Amino acid sequence: MGKLFGTDGVRGVAGRELTADLAYRLGYIAAEVLAGVDGKGGKKKIIIGKDTRISGDMFECAIAAGLTAAGCDVYVAGVVPTPAVPCLIKAYGADMGVMISASHNPYEHNGIKFFNGEGYKLSDEIENKIEEILFEERELPPAVESAVGRVFFSHDMKKSYINSIKAVLAEGKTPSDGQKKRKIAFDLACGSASATAREIFEASDMYGFQPLFLSCEYDGTNINDGCGSTHLEHLSAFVREQGCDMGFAFDGDADRCLAVDENGSTVDGDRIIALIANDMAAKGRLKDNTAVVTCMSNMGFHMMAKEKGLNVKITGVGDRYVLEEMLAGGYNLGGEQSGHIILTDFATTGDGQLTAAVVLGILNAHPEVKASELFACMQTLPQVMINVRVPNEIKKTLSADADVKQAVEEAEAVLGAYGRVLLRPSGTEALVRIMLEGQNEDELKTLAESIKAVIERKI
Repeated sequence: MGKLFGTDGVRGVAGRELTADLAYRLGYIAAEVLAGVDGKGGKKKIIIGKDTRISGDMFECAIAAGLTAAGCDVYVAGVVPTPAVPCLIKAYGADMGVMISASHNPYEHNGIKFFNGEGYKLSDEIENKIEEILFEERELPPAVESAVGRVFFSHDMKKSYINSIKAVLAEGKTPSDGQKKRKIAFDLACGSASATAREIFEASDMYGFQPLFLSCEYDGTNINDGCGSTHLEHLSAFVREQGCDMGFAFDGDADRCLAVDENGSTVDGDRIIALIANDMAAKGRLKDNTAVVTCMSNMGFHMMAKEKGLNVKITGVGDRYVLEEMLAGGYNLGGEQSGHIILTDFATTGDGQLTAAVVLGILNAHPEVKASELFACMQTLPQVMINVRVPNEIKKTLSADADVKQAVEEAEAVLGAYGRVLLRPSGTEALVRIMLEGQNEDELKTLAESIKAVIERKI
């Protein structure tokens, strides 16, 4: 991995680690690398979207300046979910796209991620090429005269994305006559989904659902603040208080989705993938009867897959690596425990609202079955995750340290065949994540704390 790009673009605290000047240069160089722009003509079309962070306007302007200086025409979509950008690339025949977002991180952070002309995130090789040019610190000559790009503001562009999700919601559905409508809650994280979810899911009313929305209003600083997929307790309490049948929670840029059942119990990405995989397999739509998941996926998922006769492919952490495996093998379902779920029959990246639409379709097909009963297709083994703040310069080498390795091996010996330990540097933050899985949660917590103590002594 390069010096700037993590597992999901370039991120940092806005104005400190991620500056407007850096955004300008990234925009210019990305246009040069991805769109083949030389600043002398042959204008390319670029889509820009953003989430609701206060710094989004600054970076939108800076990136647009870099792109227009490189000779590109820029189409500004405004506040949209991350998956809207690849959707709009295809809908408008654009040459690349940019999303300004730090996903689930607090508002003071922001990020920049790029999509190529086919709507896919960039490979490591392309990101490294952009970084190589960036760190040369060479002059970036701006386009002049008629070669200068223009900026077009078209906040109605999101309609194309909204309609694509509504089409999935409507697929194969019939109005629910005479049945009591089931209440479905949607936590929008005061983020990107606030610009699209109401219009999408109010359409579910005709299919027997009554949508309720929370964390809808944004002010630039409240994104992910005690709400959304990183704070499911908010949605869980709402579902119980309102007597809802189910709830969905999106993250700040709405590319991931987690859920709660009618009891307010958490439904993570593994269980959502399990439900969708079984439904697709039953309909003969799951290609090669295979789902692609990461090394973080719960052992319970693998137990379910073996029982149901499903195949599982395992990748490193990051939805881009899931997608790479899916494209290489021709698979059409994959995702992460964190809620990034990719359905390549419909999209080129993870999409929280698409995931919710598909799950609602399954729920709609079983009008007498509770959400908790549907998600019981997979039993989850206890998992404990602890984050340890570690300087970026050493987080990738800690796992090779002799004392840390010994602590991990000792924990694995205690857990035996029905458990595991995974030590992983975060791709987006200065953290090392300690994950333990097994049969006894109290034991897992004790072992995790012992590994954490060893790491903290090292730093």
